[in-house]
Amino acid sequence: MTISTSARPVLEVRNLKKHFGEVRAVDGLGFTVHTGEIYGLLGPNGAGKTTTIKCILGLLVPTAGTISVIGMDPATKPVQVKSAIGYTSEESTIYKSITPAELLGFIASIRRLDAQMLANRARELLTMLDAVQYFRTPISKLSKGNQQKIQITAALVHAPKLLILDEPLSGLDAKTVRIIKDILAAYANHGGAVVLTTHVMEQAAALCKRTGIINEGRLVVEGSIDDLRTRIGASGDSLEDLYLKYTGESKPAEGIERLMDDLFSGSA
Repeated sequence: MTISTSARPVLEVRNLKKHFGEVRAVDGLGFTVHTGEIYGLLGPNGAGKTTTIKCILGLLVPTAGTISVIGMDPATKPVQVKSAIGYTSEESTIYKSITPAELLGFIASIRRLDAQMLANRARELLTMLDAVQYFRTPISKLSKGNQQKIQITAALVHAPKLLILDEPLSGLDAKTVRIIKDILAAYANHGGAVVLTTHVMEQAAALCKRTGIINEGRLVVEGSIDDLRTRIGASGDSLEDLYLKYTGESKPAEGIERLMDDLFSGSA
């Protein structure tokens, strides 16, 4: 099933600013994400991605600008917005002292959903991810990769309108990465919307219909990979090459050969 992206955006960020004293973490950022779309939000460390996400989630109040999640402002309707979003952080924030089964029961209670329905969905997802055997194992005893599988499952089971995934494939093996890519593609095809942050350009290139590259709190460029290539006349560049050019980081590090000569000179 293919969903039209012509309707009102699921997520709309307009002229977003978030300042911490003299530090302008986000400084006039704007972008939209539509139904059926996986949108890549890329940028160097410190570019403002995490601050932007926290504003969308209602965890930070913007200094200026507006955010709309399905027509709702996270600052004035934080509970409703959180109910519409599934979120995974780069560092797992799930409760590690409980089991996945207990976590799903907790999610069902706070979202006022049927616990058995969520458990059944979770078991199906975890079976796909080869982690169902850990359903009643304390999360603290699981590997980082399996904890990430649990976090992604917890973000998906309540069928959110918007998924915000911060480095979701970090620490996962190639087979699991492929399965999660397929799950996200199917989720978007069935009407979901995704904001994906990643430092792995191949993942963004494979998953994202559009990509927004931000730097110093501002949107540098936005579009499909072909759009980004056209704008700078780079017909064959990979997304990694384009990203480095647009963020001004394409210049190679100086002194590598000198350092290697020193390391292997035998003087150590």
